[in-house]
Amino acid sequence: MKINLLNYTLEQLGEYFESIGEKKFRAKQVFRWMHVYGVSTFEEMTDIAKSLRSKLQELAEISVPELVTEKIASDGVYKWALAVGNGNKIETVFIPDGERGTLCISSQVGCALECQFCSTARQGFNRNLTAGEIVGQLWWANKRLGKDPKGEKLITNVVMMGMGEPLANYENVIKAMQIMLDDNAYNLSKKKLTLSTSGIVPALDKLGRDCPVALAVSLHASNNEVRDKIIPLNKKYPIEELLSACKRYLANSPKDYVTFEYVMLKGVNDDLIYAEELIKLVRGIECKFNLIPFNPFPNSGFESSSRNQIMKFQKILQNGGLITTIRKTRGEDIDAACGQLVGRVMDKTKRQEKWGVIHLVN
Repeated sequence: MKINLLNYTLEQLGEYFESIGEKKFRAKQVFRWMHVYGVSTFEEMTDIAKSLRSKLQELAEISVPELVTEKIASDGVYKWALAVGNGNKIETVFIPDGERGTLCISSQVGCALECQFCSTARQGFNRNLTAGEIVGQLWWANKRLGKDPKGEKLITNVVMMGMGEPLANYENVIKAMQIMLDDNAYNLSKKKLTLSTSGIVPALDKLGRDCPVALAVSLHASNNEVRDKIIPLNKKYPIEELLSACKRYLANSPKDYVTFEYVMLKGVNDDLIYAEELIKLVRGIECKFNLIPFNPFPNSGFESSSRNQIMKFQKILQNGGLITTIRKTRGEDIDAACGQLVGRVMDKTKRQEKWGVIHLVN
């Protein structure tokens, strides 16, 4: 079986080349051909000796996810469904915004965390993506989008916020991010590569040591009672432990703040008393809040907070000294908005039967 070279960091590729009797420096040439120039065949690598190209053709491949469908929203957002073998699909979203272009990348097929308000979790968990399948989404998107009139790539930022919990697929996500950061590949800065997590505390501590990038934390509640209901992981790593880990992470973070994501759920976590609780909760942590209007999907059991309630919630946080933004919903008409990826699927977890419509506050 051929190996997929997209799974290798530059250092690992060098070791592989040595193992097949080739000079280590050849690895950098091949690495650049794959990631900088976006080639998918060895024949395209014109400055590589034919003998090496033939050897690689026998032993290896450059395998990227295959396009299943492409949808373009009315606001210019792209959503691609990509096949990753055995009938599995993932979704990748590109969000243009002026000179900024953000690619939202998936790390797993499905998700095992069962966050109650996320459509991806509804399909259950199938498997982790390989490093090649993760970075292959960036490879594919660069190829599809091309460059702007000035010759610059349209993707300026990458967020690990697609399907799955990145820290639950730690080794493959780290390898993929190392490739994205490599000067000989996509040359992203650590400030423009963001990992979003629901809060696997031991893995978050490890991330701070191994590959610190910009951090976004799916907080979504101001106390354990509410968070236990909507994010089951909180029962294992409660808010106090998570926030302590955030403080530790800031010592190595490329940014001097953590972004706390807070999806606004009517009657669940949007009472204004919770905004007051948040101010006290995050005291001593450099942070910003991103309030996210809930994006509906079939049989979710939730409703979005009203615009008026979200703005009141924002005002309280701002008056408490917290930088707070309201995320603009993008790509909603093609189910590409936050929490909507692969939303129209069978509810494998039967959560609707288990929970019904959740209302904690009248």
